[in-house]
Amino acid sequence: MPISAADTALPRDVPTDLLIGGRWRPAKSGQRLTVSDPATEQALAQVADGSAEDAKEALSAAARAFFAFRKTSAYQRSAWLRTWFEAIRRERHNLARLITLENGKPLTEALAEVDYAASFVEWFSEEGKRAYGRTIPATGTSRRLLAIRQPVGVVAAITPWNFPAAMITRKVAPALAAGCTVLLKPASLTPLTALALARLWQEAGGPDGSLNVVTSTKAAAIVDAWMADFRVRKVTFTGSTPIGQDLIKKSAAQVQRLSLELGGQAPFVVFDDADLERTIAALLVSKFRNGGQSCVASNRMLVQRTILPAFISRATAAVSALRIGHGLEPGVELGPLIDQAGRTKVLSHIKDALAKGAQLKSGGQALEGAGFFVQPTVLTDVGPGMLVMEEETFGPVVAISAFDTEEEGVALANASPFGLAAYAFTESASRAWRVAEALEYGIVGLNEGLPSTAQAPFGGWKLSGIGREGASEGLDAFLEEKYIAWGGIDG
Repeated sequence: MPISAADTALPRDVPTDLLIGGRWRPAKSGQRLTVSDPATEQALAQVADGSAEDAKEALSAAARAFFAFRKTSAYQRSAWLRTWFEAIRRERHNLARLITLENGKPLTEALAEVDYAASFVEWFSEEGKRAYGRTIPATGTSRRLLAIRQPVGVVAAITPWNFPAAMITRKVAPALAAGCTVLLKPASLTPLTALALARLWQEAGGPDGSLNVVTSTKAAAIVDAWMADFRVRKVTFTGSTPIGQDLIKKSAAQVQRLSLELGGQAPFVVFDDADLERTIAALLVSKFRNGGQSCVASNRMLVQRTILPAFISRATAAVSALRIGHGLEPGVELGPLIDQAGRTKVLSHIKDALAKGAQLKSGGQALEGAGFFVQPTVLTDVGPGMLVMEEETFGPVVAISAFDTEEEGVALANASPFGLAAYAFTESASRAWRVAEALEYGIVGLNEGLPSTAQAPFGGWKLSGIGREGASEGLDAFLEEKYIAWGGIDG
């Protein structure tokens, strides 16, 4: 069914200005950026395109608000977050349509993302009440030793376009729960979801200046303005490893704390005793969710040689059956890539693999017409030196290579400087345990293609990042430890 203009109309009351100190206003320059639907390449909205001047004003607002916000009780902040959670759930369908329109993912996936985003708000609305301190036994009777935890300060959060709701709440909710005020710079490709979430925070009673949003195409200028200022005490970022490395360098001047969730190159290791039906189902989730545009998307399919023909046959059939189209069309399972640059990269990876000896089993082409679509693709005989094995493809490409022994499969999986997520499939409990311990990754999915959840720690090893999000660790990231020695006590 064709998508009409009415179908692509924005949900009601979506802001398009900056949010600074509780007030919505345009960029001081008057400039605006265009947000487009990647499935049609048609403009959706014109959004304020902020500058370093706007960023500095937002920082001053966040710094002023911090002095009062840090003194609110954990229970008061919990109440605001709980109301925000309920508002997100109430607006679930509007938010999901918004995600599909500006990001391209199918509506069913967008609805799942809204639920995932809401789960972080709910989790940290409760976890914020558990920022416990402790007493420490002293060596004498005349003093008492205590350790308490307090909010780190103003937080700068820089979020990507691939999960425009969940990557925001995973950072903003724990920061607010801890008593920090937040500066949010969402991706310029998908700012509308961020603005809609900020409006709901306001409606939930969030104090002026507690959450400030600066949308902009000038990401470096915005972030530089924040990181050059000592008042920003914490930076949390999800994105590419090169940008993360640059943030590490910039943080040194102010000794700012960092949480970095960076690139991945996830192996998907299939052993000869795996349940193939369950494995293929997990492959479709881990590879094709958001069109493969996920840092935890499986990138290298390593299959034990004895089951390679059966795996290739089943995977090709399943991938070829995926329905591609506009995310608002009923039954669509695969949407467009985010932009032309993303499509060009995916097609270049496919071309490079074929030129170096890989075999094409399915797909491999861009779709004609509007939108940044690439057919779901299966490549076999993939080997070292091919871009699909060396880089994060970030697209709908299943690249399959073989291994012979368990030791070889683990070694191939670990042969990467990245260490965010890995997947392994086996029906042997002992092998599952051995492999899970041996994989050099922060997240391991055993017979599971979608391991992420709010109550578990999320983060990577090696070049894939610093710190953890979610779980109790997600709150710890926004708290400072303070030791108090209280002397002069009689008795």
